[in-house]
Amino acid sequence: MPIAIAVTSSDLVLPAPDGPAPTAAVLQPPQAQPLEAAVAEAGALLEQCGHLVVPYPDSLDPAHVRRLHAVRALLESDRVALLPVALPPLAVAVLARQLRQLSASDLSPGVLASAVRLLAHYIHTGAELAGTGGIARLDRMDVGLGSHLAALLPGTRFGVLVHPVPALLRTGGAAGRAAAPEGPGFATSLTVARSRPCREGDWVTGTLAPAWKVRGVQEIQPLPAESRRWWGTQRAVEFAAAIPDPSVLYQLVSSVRREECHWCGRELIGDRCGFCNAPLARAGSTPAIGPPARARTAVPAAAPAPAAVAAAPNSR
Repeated sequence: MPIAIAVTSSDLVLPAPDGPAPTAAVLQPPQAQPLEAAVAEAGALLEQCGHLVVPYPDSLDPAHVRRLHAVRALLESDRVALLPVALPPLAVAVLARQLRQLSASDLSPGVLASAVRLLAHYIHTGAELAGTGGIARLDRMDVGLGSHLAALLPGTRFGVLVHPVPALLRTGGAAGRAAAPEGPGFATSLTVARSRPCREGDWVTGTLAPAWKVRGVQEIQPLPAESRRWWGTQRAVEFAAAIPDPSVLYQLVSSVRREECHWCGRELIGDRCGFCNAPLARAGSTPAIGPPARARTAVPAAAPAPAAVAAAPNSR
């Protein structure tokens, strides 16, 4: 039975690039759905799938975040994982799609939920921002005075890479087209969403995609609604390069050493439980009082580096 994956808006449910994948549920904001209906919907998902994993952009409206926590509290369930992700909305949608691809595998709910931080590490994401003052409200990275002044010139465009290494490049205007920033050292596909139809000379598909040697480009329409809040503008071409192959994703996640949460007893990878948010109890530390932990089962392997991911066999 697949673990249920949910997102916070329908425009974060992306089609799978290589064949079908379980779909994602949509947990509506308070103004779109009464609380009673939201609780009933989430309860039905838990009855059907057992566990619910919800990645959402960290820019989400606070009222919507409160609704998510209220639903979990009213269900009195520890089987709901609420996971804010510090990535742009399109990248969160790509991450949710990866979770959907893995949800029907034999990964346990705790491992799948705690894998969100691992999978996010391998996503290269950003946007090309256009228009006068296109970076004026960008508060996700340091923007120098010179860039702010250049943004006031008509026709100036900026390429912004926010993860994994922040970078700001002028991609249009008097400076001409910039080269692409350093990209992933492993095989990816590129997902692109734009606020308007593609124009000739698009930097994302014309410069970035060839430089990063992506295996394919998937165009998404329209730009996620949450992107306007995240970027501070609605005139954007947002992109996310990520590992598309579920067999490589599974190898990546399953190769990481598994621990047991000292609080809820679930399996986890990394240093924090995705369901109860308890940090991993290190050797010699005194864990908080909680349910008795079961015997630990560890896989003696480290997470592969990006180069190792690129060399992983394709089992499709």
